[in-house]
Amino acid sequence: MKVINSEIEHPKSDIKYKHIFFDLDHTIWDFDKNAEEALHELYVIHQLAEIGLQSAELFIETYTRNNHRLWAQYHVGEITKDELREARFKSTFTDLGLHPDLMPVDFEDAYVKLCPTKTNLFPHAHETLQYLQSKYTLHLISNGFKDSTRIKIAGTDLAKYFQHIIISEDVGVNKPDKAIFQHALNLAGASKAESVMIGDSIEADIRGALGFGMDAIYFNPFNAEKPDDVPVQIAHLKELTLLL
Repeated sequence: MKVINSEIEHPKSDIKYKHIFFDLDHTIWDFDKNAEEALHELYVIHQLAEIGLQSAELFIETYTRNNHRLWAQYHVGEITKDELREARFKSTFTDLGLHPDLMPVDFEDAYVKLCPTKTNLFPHAHETLQYLQSKYTLHLISNGFKDSTRIKIAGTDLAKYFQHIIISEDVGVNKPDKAIFQHALNLAGASKAESVMIGDSIEADIRGALGFGMDAIYFNPFNAEKPDDVPVQIAHLKELTLLL
């Protein structure tokens, strides 16, 4: 699939997609916006200004950078779930110069309980999924932690769109491992040729799917530089109603 003067050329003109596989975090569920809301609340609850962190915005910016880095490592198996959870706030507090004795010991637990309850989705998520559901069978493949993922899906009423919700913790492997894509296709009764993956992660979603032999569409809402090996990108979910 490639974009030519805003028109879409399908690489397999005789094949029509039947199955669409979506990522959740950073693709449908607006992870950064929800995290920002949760962290603003926890900044006040835990009185972080009083222990030396004078800027909530700098705290959130530093956390976001660390969290993205650690999730990239988690996707490819370099760190475990527990290591990610232990490191993201410890790294953030350390980067901001907070003495270890002053670090709130229960901050991670409080964040894990609060953040998944936030319900911000990317614009036009529901209407786009409703449109696509009328034409295709939709599925979800998430590397998110299973308890948090289920809370996110329930709180945003997303389950109704997806025939299967595949969570990497349940499968035992993360995207971009080919095994999770094969597991998803087996559940769906789908072939690679009639399937497409949509997600924000170049490594986990796009290269993972392409390396497996599926088409992929890169969700790039912040206009990051697109690598040459990524064939198609969109900036808004609603663009999918024109592409598909």
